[in-house]
Amino acid sequence: MNGKVFVVGHDWGATIAWYLCLFRPDRVTALVNISVAFMRHVFIRAGVGATVKPSDYLNRLYGPTYYICRFQEPGVAEKEYSPANARNIMRRILSMRFTPESSGGKKPEAADAVADGSLPPWLTEADMDYFMSEFERTGFTGAINYYRNMDRNWELAAPWADAKVQVPTRYIVGDGDLTYHYPGIQDYIHKDGFKADVPMLEDVVVIPGAGHFIQQEKADEVSDHIYDFISKF
Repeated sequence: MNGKVFVVGHDWGATIAWYLCLFRPDRVTALVNISVAFMRHVFIRAGVGATVKPSDYLNRLYGPTYYICRFQEPGVAEKEYSPANARNIMRRILSMRFTPESSGGKKPEAADAVADGSLPPWLTEADMDYFMSEFERTGFTGAINYYRNMDRNWELAAPWADAKVQVPTRYIVGDGDLTYHYPGIQDYIHKDGFKADVPMLEDVVVIPGAGHFIQQEKADEVSDHIYDFISKF
């Protein structure tokens, strides 16, 4: 394939999309990334003297009980997501909303989000049955291993320590998304930090009333924002 592409990513897909645009901007016409902003200190070993790995950085910032820190140890997450617990955990994750009031000022965690376990309108019990049957077949280890590989990805990205994401970009996030309430992230997104790392960032779209799974919760609105952006090129 010799052509250029439009890229849309969400959550871990957004992380992969940031890496793609960092490594091969020549192959990407434009990017729409959802939920996860570009975080240089987590994604890239920035600077020759950089020694704090992402797992250590997150442990210092949030402590060892933070879910990404817990997941570093093989078997811990697998136990949490055992068949007996997985369905209830997934229901909670898929229905959660985060507000500063819900956490009492603590580090943002899924447990701090507002979630009563009832399914949101965009999700059915049939969907849940399918998700759980697939996870029962595959287990959670494959998905969770990406968390465990963060430090290795950070090391491999060292040659791009001083690089910028040089691709036209639109960033979309819900105001109830857990990732939008990490300490300092809103200042980074809305002030100069994000734009400094992604110089071709054209705009940031914050959608009221949306949580983490915004592309499903607000499907039409997100689709309109995606189409509106890529139609410029």
